[in-house]
Amino acid sequence: MKLGFIGCGNMAQAMIGGIVEAGLVVREDIMASDGYKPSLEKASEKLGIKTTMDNKEVVKNSDLVVLSVKPQFYESVIEEVKNEVTENTIILTIAPGQTLEKLGSLFGNKVKIVRTMPNTPAMVGEGMTAMCTNSLVTEDEAEKVKNILCGFGKAEIVPEYMMDAVVAVSGSSPAYVFMFIEAMADGAVLEGMSRKDAYTFAAQAVLGSAKMVLETGMHPGELKDMVCSPGGTTIEAVRVLEEKGLRSSVIEAMIACSNRSKSM
Repeated sequence: MKLGFIGCGNMAQAMIGGIVEAGLVVREDIMASDGYKPSLEKASEKLGIKTTMDNKEVVKNSDLVVLSVKPQFYESVIEEVKNEVTENTIILTIAPGQTLEKLGSLFGNKVKIVRTMPNTPAMVGEGMTAMCTNSLVTEDEAEKVKNILCGFGKAEIVPEYMMDAVVAVSGSSPAYVFMFIEAMADGAVLEGMSRKDAYTFAAQAVLGSAKMVLETGMHPGELKDMVCSPGGTTIEAVRVLEEKGLRSSVIEAMIACSNRSKSM
């Protein structure tokens, strides 16, 4: 499968890097375009892929085309390239708020469309991507696309109505986690730890905790209870987090995020 990217920023380069490293698509079969020449030069040097400043060229030479531009540019980019899309071309999107129905109307033809929502941990091969397809994408094609998305992390097929929730729980959530790590590090610095060590301890604690949830299959509440000894330090910290409204703040933030996604 020949793979094309319209837009070659950090997310696109993270996706390409994972796909190449996993051996899912060879470098020679990947082409990327971008209006910002330094991004293309970086991609060419780092990833060894073909590059161009012509979006139409990407579509003409690709079986799967990833629209990796910001949502506000979708309409103009689609208008530019839609006449180059064939009945066999698969269009993959990574922007929030761009529904299958809206995308179909912008292309104005019967186009195979896969809507996805990846996240930035794709940059280290630990991305989480949700995907849904329109009725023109076959099951075999959907599985091939999912396999490619797994090149930079995990991927799951979900119904489209869940995509706004996906934006909140994984698309945007790395920002919440980074804030949590930063806050824990600030607390450790307040207690006298060096900033460098504080980030290492906090980040590794988050990484290990996440791995326990995924690998043990245990409920997060059960894992939390395992750490909370009666009358101990951890349950005291949990008491303060509950008092300050940690859970409610996270839930409200996710609702706001999802609502914003719906309005885009």
